[in-house]
Amino acid sequence: MTLKQLSVFLENKTGRINEVVRTLGQNGINMHAFSMAETADFGILRLIVSDVERAVEVLRARDFAVMSTDVLCLSCDNTPGSLATILEYLAEEKIFIEYMYAFAQADSAHVVIKPNDLPRCLDILQQKKCTLLTKDTL
Repeated sequence: MTLKQLSVFLENKTGRINEVVRTLGQNGINMHAFSMAETADFGILRLIVSDVERAVEVLRARDFAVMSTDVLCLSCDNTPGSLATILEYLAEEKIFIEYMYAFAQADSAHVVIKPNDLPRCLDILQQKKCTLLTKDTL
């Protein structure tokens, strides 16, 4: 029920994000979701892609620093308060969310989360009958 997320470390320089995106596209790798975070010197591009192993291979071949991390992706109604309810389940159990990002598709919102305790978080979400997405259902 977990997904592999790629984190690509980029120096803050014009065109670096495009180099990653172009490299993935040229190799037939689709991006399902992404998020960009930055500091003064570098950025972290987090990606959910169609072929993790191939993406790591082609990005490293282009000298990008790439790391793979397990994350969860849940789906909830794309309505006010839906995500708040789910996050409350986790807060009640003292699950800390290190980061998250989301994207909506029509009536559904999909939320990628990196909790501090992934197995426990997964267990709580399953107990609460939350919809978790896999690589095949994303």
